[in-house]
Amino acid sequence: MADPTVVELANQMAEECLAVQRETGQERLFMEVAAVLGASSQTMEEAFVTAIRTRLAAGQGRDFMAKALAAHRAKES
Repeated sequence: MADPTVVELANQMAEECLAVQRETGQERLFMEVAAVLGASSQTMEEAFVTAIRTRLAAGQGRDFMAKALAAHRAKES
């Protein structure tokens, strides 16, 4: 398991990176950031990529649930 400081930094960077991605439309910017991080620290790269992937997965899960709920409500009306 990574050092708590590494995880905290990776989480902060993931939030910042996703905000930049949303603003710029560069959907794979996180891969470029990960490569920059990996050049200095494989541990930081792995923590960052994990933080990005969990946030992206959570977003996909939320989208799925919203669509399922909307479909359910449409059937009830």
